[in-house]
Amino acid sequence: MKHELTIKCLLTLISSVSVAESYSQDRPNILFAFGDDLGRYQSIYHSVEGGNTPNSIVNTPNFDRIANEGALFLNAHAPAPQCTPCRSSLLSGQYFWRTGQGAILQGAVWDYNIPSYPLILKDKGYHIGRTYKVWFPGTPVNAPYGGNENSYEISGRDFCFFSQTVLKHSTDIEIQAEKESLFNEVIENFNDFLSDKKEGQPFCYWWGPWNMHRPWERGSGLKLWGIDPDSLKGKLPPSLPDEPTIREDFADYLGECLAFDYALGLIIQKLEEIGELDNTIIVISGDHGIPGFPRGKCNLYNMGTQVPLAVRYPKMILQGRVIEDFVNLMDLAPTFLELGEAKIPDVMTGKSLVPIFKAKGSGIIDTSRDYVVTGRERHVAAARAGNLPYPQRAIIQLINGVKYKYIRNFRPERWPIGTIENKFPDIDGGPTKDWFINNYCNSNYSYYMNLAFGKRPYEELYNLENDPGELINLASDSEYRQIKTTLSDRLEKVLLDTGDPRIKEGISVFDRLPFTISY
Repeated sequence: MKHELTIKCLLTLISSVSVAESYSQDRPNILFAFGDDLGRYQSIYHSVEGGNTPNSIVNTPNFDRIANEGALFLNAHAPAPQCTPCRSSLLSGQYFWRTGQGAILQGAVWDYNIPSYPLILKDKGYHIGRTYKVWFPGTPVNAPYGGNENSYEISGRDFCFFSQTVLKHSTDIEIQAEKESLFNEVIENFNDFLSDKKEGQPFCYWWGPWNMHRPWERGSGLKLWGIDPDSLKGKLPPSLPDEPTIREDFADYLGECLAFDYALGLIIQKLEEIGELDNTIIVISGDHGIPGFPRGKCNLYNMGTQVPLAVRYPKMILQGRVIEDFVNLMDLAPTFLELGEAKIPDVMTGKSLVPIFKAKGSGIIDTSRDYVVTGRERHVAAARAGNLPYPQRAIIQLINGVKYKYIRNFRPERWPIGTIENKFPDIDGGPTKDWFINNYCNSNYSYYMNLAFGKRPYEELYNLENDPGELINLASDSEYRQIKTTLSDRLEKVLLDTGDPRIKEGISVFDRLPFTISY
């Protein structure tokens, strides 16, 4: 009996040594800080690009630190300017139209036959986990690794209702105490995740707060963060009227972005305390642009698709780099897999960023990354009769050193955001939306109303160097005919090569629910 116990103990010891050896490989931890509705409003973008923009009135020291100690990406875009399809694309490393019913919002169903990077990394020995929002809209019973076993929210989710929670209080002391309580929630959740990690085991953690998602508390930007709405005079995107209500709403949104940044700093500090900062690749981004503002979220204009992206990993990335290559967020899945020494599935259409990380210098690193493709199908079901989508695809490409954007609106007869009768469902509710609805018939604002809600032509073309606000459509300009043809042809090739049902079929499967797409 003693011999049997001795043998069992030896086997256990050998097994534990084997596991420890497998963890000792030089694989980084992965921290993915992914803000729901976090747009490109970090102060470092103003430092690098200048301009009279909202970035000039905020200070995001923690995002800026990661960018300064690693790489800042100037041309990163979401594959779709909506939460669910963007996440489907990001997790799977594929264009959103290849993710079945993950390609839409309402009615979305995750297809577990599609490989996703967290589960692949789990199989390769990573400790995986998430806090707050990722992509679990009703996990099926047969989901791999269980439904929510990888969720770490032991201290709750109140941080995701930041301004609403804090402004339940009125005195400065109570407000400060509540803010500290919410920031403590973030760290306690992270600590709970770390406590489940085996010694020496690399981790992959997704921190996804949604406090930037509407609603947030009116006036909170000033009350909680000292952002004076009037400091935004002359700095709003040119497609928005410079009105007090809209400035205040924008300031409140920026306040939520600052809450995200402050909490991010605490997670970074924790990594420093446990000696894991330099062994962790930190990636920070968001799923699309600002919500509740026309031409932002749910739109293929830059205000909707362009996202922040900063990456720090000193073992691979030289500090202070500014990258101009075009990046689609679906590129992160193969990037994380390559770093984790996992095989990248053939179905992934994203391209790993590791070669860019390993390179030196700034500017354009990989000349083949001279374009990015984005798209949209449906958002809110009630936006158009029959639950019909508003299908769009777009390409941004560098041609002779100039950035152009080409948008194809496949169904220009449909209303892109909905109608005034149904209160424009494809824009999130809030003071700005209310202002537009209340002033819809005011002739003084007809220009802005048409930009926001008017029907759009089959083709749109913008010179992003001369017209960053995308206000002047050049699609009918004979001077730009060849550029339009070049962009249109390349977009079609990408869509055909990746099996986009929108271009493969006469009547797209996206026009019908439910539907199935497989690759």
